[in-house]
This record gives sequence, C-alpha cells and structure tokens, in this order.
Amino acid sequence: MNTLTPVQQKFILHWGEMGTRWGINRTVAQVHALLFISPKPLNADDLVETLGVARSNVSTSLKELQGWGIVKMVHILGDKRDHFESLKDVWELFRVVLNERKRREIDPTTQMLNECIAEAEKNKTADAYTQEKLRELRDFFETTSAWYVQIRQWPTSTIVRFVKLGDKVLKVIGFGGKE
Repeated sequence: MNTLTPVQQKFILHWGEMGTRWGINRTVAQVHALLFISPKPLNADDLVETLGVARSNVSTSLKELQGWGIVKMVHILGDKRDHFESLKDVWELFRVVLNERKRREIDPTTQMLNECIAEAEKNKTADAYTQEKLRELRDFFETTSAWYVQIRQWPTSTIVRFVKLGDKVLKVIGFGGKE
C-alpha cells in the first residue's frame, strides 16, 4: 500500500489532525488511520514508505497503538518481518479507546478528587464552596463511570440499537418535554 488514493490521503491527513486535537501524536494517528483502511496487515517498512515518516516515528507509533490495544502484531507465512493490523470493528475500536481513556484519565482524576475531598474534610483546608464543587465533580465521574461499566458489557448490536433510539428512550422513561 505504497501509493495512496486522494481519498485515502484525505482520510489519513484528517485523522492525524484529529489525533492532535484528541491529545495524540499526529504520526500515531496517521499510522492508525493507514492500518485501519488497509485491507491487509502492513509491516513497518510499508508504513514508513507510504506515510513518508521516519522509521523511529513508526516504531514509536506502533508501540503506542499496541499499548492502547487497537493495533496488534501479526505474522505472515514466509515473511520474517512483523506486520501490524488495526481493529476493524468501529464499535469495538471505540469501546477499547473508551476503556483506555477511562483507565488513563477518569480513574486517576476520580482518585485525586477523593483524596482532595478527604484532605479538605480532615484538615479543613478548603472552603465549603470548593468542597461542594469537588464532590459534584467526583459524583459526576463516579456516576458516568458506573453507567459506562454497565453498558460496555452490552453486545454491540444492543449498543447500536440503544444509540439509534435517541430521544425515543426519553419517552420510554417518561421524559418527553423540554427542560
């Protein structure tokens, strides 16, 4: 996959740009984009040549993507080189990314909030307003995390149906008006 079509180029460049907005290195996002749209696993040389980036950037990117669990190494019979492929199921990809972001960002933040609340209560170091806001934020993270833990166990088909229901869910639970 050394020559990209204009559509492939557009997607890979956009995915790289979006990656930077999501806090991910541009090359990491571009490597992922290329692997995602590739019909077959690619080796590091393919990635270097196709994307025009340094091999060290490709190696670092592959390690990061493997750490996220969205790219895996595979072997091709008769080829000694390591090849890589992305998760192809977009729902599973989304689920894996959410799991990682929760583990890397939400869980440590919730822990820090609990520590701040406990310290403020123990030492009376924070004013009542600060304590209230910290508790609200902690409760938000705990509630949304608990909800996410529940729905991440659902089969993909159930999640798709749930998402497509949209506002119909509100009517089922008795909320049909505007706030």
